[in-house]
Amino acid sequence: MPRNIKLLIAYDGTDFSGWQRQAGRRTVQGEIEKSLGKVHKESVNLTGSGRTDAGVHAAGQVANFLTTIDSMEARRFVPALNRILPEDVRILEAAEAGEDFHSRYDAKSRTYRYNIIPGSAFPWELRYAWQLWRQPRIAVLNEFASFIRGEFDCSVFAVPGDKSISRSRYISGASFFYEGGRLVFEITANAFLWKMVRSIVGTLLYYEEKGLGPQSFVEILASKNRSLAGPTAPPQGLFLWKIDYYRL
Repeated sequence: MPRNIKLLIAYDGTDFSGWQRQAGRRTVQGEIEKSLGKVHKESVNLTGSGRTDAGVHAAGQVANFLTTIDSMEARRFVPALNRILPEDVRILEAAEAGEDFHSRYDAKSRTYRYNIIPGSAFPWELRYAWQLWRQPRIAVLNEFASFIRGEFDCSVFAVPGDKSISRSRYISGASFFYEGGRLVFEITANAFLWKMVRSIVGTLLYYEEKGLGPQSFVEILASKNRSLAGPTAPPQGLFLWKIDYYRL
């Protein structure tokens, strides 16, 4: 009987067309499936916890696949795959999961981090952060962020092309803090709309710079009108940080 293997994955999304396999494009899922195919000598389907867009990175993406190899311990997939994979994708952990484990449907919450450099930066940092060229007021940003916690209709952050049937999401945490000279926005929710985190970051920074008051910001959230939101932040600052599960 095939074993279900859970992978913890990190990648630099700069040179990828996102996570999901696409014909004729370089994707993270596609590269890992190619490597799994070489190890198994047959095609293997990889299921991810969710999609990331082109240019978006991951420190804690989770995926699972079924293996017919009986002789290999789950942890041995780490070196076996990393020897084949390109250097911008790394398997951090591999473990055997329950036969019914599904990396997407069993996810309880997803955490993203967005990195902002409020000033000068080394050139290599610009692959992993948005250079803002100003010092935003973190107290104002955190006041705005407090209003997006809880369950609400997130239509104001829905970009054109989002195909979600429901736009209601439960956000359990959202805050800004400084870490290593960077301004970091961390957000945790049960799920996200397409480009939702980048839309939130762009909106909060836009209205902080404009000097909008908290009550006006609350009214914008309630409007469900995307045209009232700010610009979408660029992809390079965004990291899929962590996935938490109900079961493994």
